[in-house]
Amino acid sequence: MFSKETYIRRRAELKQLVGEGVIVLFGNNEAPYNYPANAYAPMRQDSSFLYFFGQHRDGLVGVIDIDNDEEWLLGDDIDVEDIVWMGFTPSVADLASEVGIVKTAPMSQLKAIVNGQSASGRQVHFLPPYRFDTKIQIMDLLGIHPAKQKECASTALIQAVVKMRSTKEVQEIEAIDRACDIGYAMHTTAQLLIKPGVTERFVGGQVDGIARSLASGVSFATIFSQHGEIMHGAPSENKLEAGRLALCDAGCELDDYCSDHTRTMPVSGKFSQRQLEIYSIVEACHDYVLQVAKPGVKYMDVHFAVCRMMIERLKELGLMRGDTEEALQAGAHAMFLPHGLGHMMGMDVHDMEGLGQIYVGFDDETRPNLEQFGTNCLRMGRKLQEGFVVTDEPGIYFIPALIDEWKASGHCKEFLNFDKLENYKDFGGIRIEDDVLITKDGCRFLGSKRIPYHPAELEEFMHNN
Repeated sequence: MFSKETYIRRRAELKQLVGEGVIVLFGNNEAPYNYPANAYAPMRQDSSFLYFFGQHRDGLVGVIDIDNDEEWLLGDDIDVEDIVWMGFTPSVADLASEVGIVKTAPMSQLKAIVNGQSASGRQVHFLPPYRFDTKIQIMDLLGIHPAKQKECASTALIQAVVKMRSTKEVQEIEAIDRACDIGYAMHTTAQLLIKPGVTERFVGGQVDGIARSLASGVSFATIFSQHGEIMHGAPSENKLEAGRLALCDAGCELDDYCSDHTRTMPVSGKFSQRQLEIYSIVEACHDYVLQVAKPGVKYMDVHFAVCRMMIERLKELGLMRGDTEEALQAGAHAMFLPHGLGHMMGMDVHDMEGLGQIYVGFDDETRPNLEQFGTNCLRMGRKLQEGFVVTDEPGIYFIPALIDEWKASGHCKEFLNFDKLENYKDFGGIRIEDDVLITKDGCRFLGSKRIPYHPAELEEFMHNN
């Protein structure tokens, strides 16, 4: 939690941006794991509620009456039976006072307070819900069916929240730096554990343990797999095999902010020549971002510049051919890179994605391409601004099913050497990812330590530690 003044200032700015009406921000409730008393733990608070109200307790709702300049924190105080099981929890009034709010009420008063404020027909602003219990709360409060709530969510509130949360304050950047330092410990632990015979599940579990031991936990489900061509490959019981690559995509959450890194390592501790040829392309693309990402540059343009570099290098290996610009326009590069260069990051690992990517990663000037395979997965395209935090995560993947499908249909055959691609079906995939802060004149990596990724230093680290 930041200072009381932080939350007072944020709510004041939010009121100014939205302009009029009543804002209702729902905190999260506990979510049962397999029966009511066995909940997912620790409970994860809604990020936008945290941003403006700062409290982690379940069962809270914040109400901001813009026109009458009133702010409420609603929730039920716990009773002695709760204290027996969970320990003491401050009253809702005490929680409200910590973030500069005077008015409180039990949850049973939510409807009366909101209806009283909106009786004159003023708009009730709420964000798109993503949990079913919140959808029920909205239906009870406003009578909007869950199937209609996303389209009824307030565009004015979404845009205001995105505007504020996109540009990170100094204290937020410091929190992300700390989370990235835990990310260093997570990934270097994986690099030291990787060797033939160890299971994917063991390494993934140790990575998760670091996040649980040094931070609040993981910022998303850890990806650790020898099948790096599977974007979200979960750790399996399979043993690591000599000669293969292992991809680790993992991050932590610390002080409400996230880290997100990816490294790809040779199980044997040394890259083969074929692996090094592909790895060096991804490495070059990753490092190129640091040269060109700065305020005023569209991240979509950075993405396509990276794709051009990738095409040129793959042509040198004989895997692609033809005119680079024509191949790019045709989307041939998506055979190897079927996702975008990166995404916003902050309180959420895909920051604010639940509010709608059209608002988070794009704007009136930069629109998404939802038709072209690969490009339709570009999450961040808009102009960069000082204080943005984005991921830099190029990759090259050899996906057998995609190779077979494009070969059978002849898709982009003028740009792809399918005969040579057949020999790479057992390759897997490579991704290198770091978290980048856009600064006044350029950008920098977040975190005080760099997880080894240059081939020579990576091999040396795995061998000598």
